Amino acid sequence: MPLLHLLLVAIIQGMTEFLPISSSGHLILLPQLTGLEDQGQLIDVAVHAGTLGAVIIYFRKDSTRAFVGLGHLVLRRQTDAARLAGLLGVATFPAVLFGLVLKVTGLSDGLRSITVIGWMMLIFGVILWVADTRGRQTKAAGDWSLRDAVVMGLWQAVALIPGTSRSGAAITGARALGYTREDAARLAMLMSIPVIIASGIILGTEAVAEANAAALRDCAIAALLAFMSALLALAFLMRLLRVVSFTPYIIYRVTLGLILLLIAYN
Repeated sequence: MPLLHLLLVAIIQGMTEFLPISSSGHLILLPQLTGLEDQGQLIDVAVHAGTLGAVIIYFRKDSTRAFVGLGHLVLRRQTDAARLAGLLGVATFPAVLFGLVLKVTGLSDGLRSITVIGWMMLIFGVILWVADTRGRQTKAAGDWSLRDAVVMGLWQAVALIPGTSRSGAAITGARALGYTREDAARLAMLMSIPVIIASGIILGTEAVAEANAAALRDCAIAALLAFMSALLALAFLMRLLRVVSFTPYIIYRVTLGLILLLIAYN
């Protein structure tokens, strides 16, 4: 794959995975709106691996605590780390289940359209605006409960529909539950770790087995570029949330959604 194409895919994935504007939607739109060849599942998995590395590094204290917590769960030790790992597992289950349903039924391919992405951009942009402007800011990440993990997990599962945005849906759920903007984003980013790992296993096992040396080289380049752009996007998002709301992203979502619907219906 040409380096410029890899660069475009990696930057789009890295910049949009953690911003509430739908990375999957943008990756689907790239070939449809530019005429470029679809990058394929293998590259999709590679750039997601790059963003996985970015979120683990950026939230290294929380992610380390979660990984340590997995060991505590196995040993049946009741610690804060085990609690965090358990809640992340609970929040991940709905997305994994819904993802398997989409894959087995073949519905995932039918949802990869400009019309679907346009409507999801528009609808969930408005929903995020309502949750963000009307939601309280009384909860912190340390208040995360089993009920809240289930609710946010269901929101995250809906985001498997292209154009919805995984981070956007999880943030919407957190804001509706009363979490502060920064902690809503923090929990949403931590929730991405097990989801990206699970999706990589489900989607990437067969693709990697069939890949040749050139394809694996392209994957390595794409993953590195996505990692760097995702780190920049995370730093930008978390700093911006200290001074502004999610409104800039909402305006972008609604505007893009309307443009895509105009294209789709004309």
